Amino acid sequence: MNQVAINQSANAALDPVDQAVISQALIAAAREMGVKLIRSAYSTIIREAADASAVLFDHQGRVIAQSELIPMQLGPMSEIFRSCAAKYPIEKLCDGDFYISNDPYSGGQHLQDVFIFSPIFLDEELVGFAGTVAHHLDLGGGNPGLTTEAVDVHAEGLIFPAQCYNHARDWESGGALRNLVAANIRVPAQTIGDFDAQFAAQSVGGERLKQLCRKYGVAVMRQAMDGLIAYSEARVRSVIASLPDGTYEGEDFVDDDGITDTPLRVKARVTVSGDTIDIDFEGTCEQVKRNLNCPWSSTIAAALTAVKAALTPPDIPFNEGLKAAVTIRAPKGCLVNPSYPAPVRARMEAAYRAFNAVLKALAGIVPTNVIAGGNDSTMVTSISALKNGRYRVYLEVYGGGYGASNILDGCDAVDSPLSNCTNTPIEATDMDFDHFRVIGYGLTPDSCGHGKHRGGLGFFRSFEILADGVNFAMYADRFRIAPYGLFGGTDGVPGRCEVLRGGKIISIKSKDSAILCKGDVLTIYTAGGGGYGSVRERNPAAVAHDVKHGYLSAATAAGAYGTTG
Repeated sequence: MNQVAINQSANAALDPVDQAVISQALIAAAREMGVKLIRSAYSTIIREAADASAVLFDHQGRVIAQSELIPMQLGPMSEIFRSCAAKYPIEKLCDGDFYISNDPYSGGQHLQDVFIFSPIFLDEELVGFAGTVAHHLDLGGGNPGLTTEAVDVHAEGLIFPAQCYNHARDWESGGALRNLVAANIRVPAQTIGDFDAQFAAQSVGGERLKQLCRKYGVAVMRQAMDGLIAYSEARVRSVIASLPDGTYEGEDFVDDDGITDTPLRVKARVTVSGDTIDIDFEGTCEQVKRNLNCPWSSTIAAALTAVKAALTPPDIPFNEGLKAAVTIRAPKGCLVNPSYPAPVRARMEAAYRAFNAVLKALAGIVPTNVIAGGNDSTMVTSISALKNGRYRVYLEVYGGGYGASNILDGCDAVDSPLSNCTNTPIEATDMDFDHFRVIGYGLTPDSCGHGKHRGGLGFFRSFEILADGVNFAMYADRFRIAPYGLFGGTDGVPGRCEVLRGGKIISIKSKDSAILCKGDVLTIYTAGGGGYGSVRERNPAAVAHDVKHGYLSAATAAGAYGTTG
């Protein structure tokens, strides 16, 4: 169909082939934005670990297409967009303007995830928005990279309330916003470079959308966007409608709040009714004083990810339509819907428990679609040093073992489902940092849970500290409460962190900080995943394979399965 014919059909039903072609072009544009953002970034947390995401919106601010990068960052994109648009109406925007926010109490998550949205104009007509979010290494706060003891959100870094700026006036060299950001962070070259990478990615997305609008016409593009949203909604509702009506419950626990040893309960009640799902977190513990609190948009993302992962085919595009059939609620002031000004930096730990609680509830509906508990924790470590008046901030996100499923063993040593970051190569850290070096990195044998299918193995990474006064900070979970097995599978092995100093082992708590000395060896161990099904059902050949490759010791295999294969 040529452009004239397509434009003439704008008010008629869009041809299914045209709908499919345009839909895939939009998704491809969002993916290209994600690639551009990662390849343009300065910091290892984005350039190597890919802790960033990208989205295309329609002219109303509805999510149309996204890069498949970080599920936690993508779910609430439209929520934070709406908080910006409420203060600065869309109709007043000009070419070159942009929204920016990282405020956890205005639709954001934690301060390090900064959301930026740029309007896309074609011949002065608003045709959509390009949005990105990136985790920034340092945004100020009380400690380089990570503040474990922040008493409120203000102690965690620089807050961008929902604001509107102009790129040429406020950001380009000498711009007031750019200067303000640079003056409040410890690694300005890296952080400003990562902001520039976000703008570059949004420029790519804007150009791709304009190319599509020139080819097909704005009216047809809007119709195709509506169709893509409706397609996702219809498929999700169809899946839900096939489930039995009923109410199902699940719960899981964060190890502790970093102050006491009391576990933090997250409870989910999932109700299926017709073609809708209602998720209620009533019964979750109250918010805490440390940074484990999970902002509401993060809870939404965690719950939606669980629903999509367990219930829907992977080919359903994640856009505004997926959310339409799902209602999510939680009491204000609880761990997964905290009140201002509670600190939220480590919100992923509670978000994962929300994810786990929903999956446990869904296990009562679709037992073959869920997985056992895994590492399911964002272990964030920051190893920072001040040398010759200049900070060097290394921050990394670690995964561990996946929980096993009905058909497969859990993946070994990968990031957990909500985060989806990659491991930073040792070569990259050697190139960028001289206050430590990696001296050990590998899978942790025997760290998995057992069953018909075993959980994934956790891993370890060891750092030799090369200078005195190195600042180490960490938040993690699954150190005390093991990843759970399902349907007869056994639990995985919890993680831990320790420092070897002068021949003695010093244990580091899961939510703590320490000053390291030259010669210290810091080692982190991430948790292994839980098993699925009875150990009696495991294929002896699979046990033999694991023993042969060193995943299981002969003693562990014999104890768990009664055989070494």
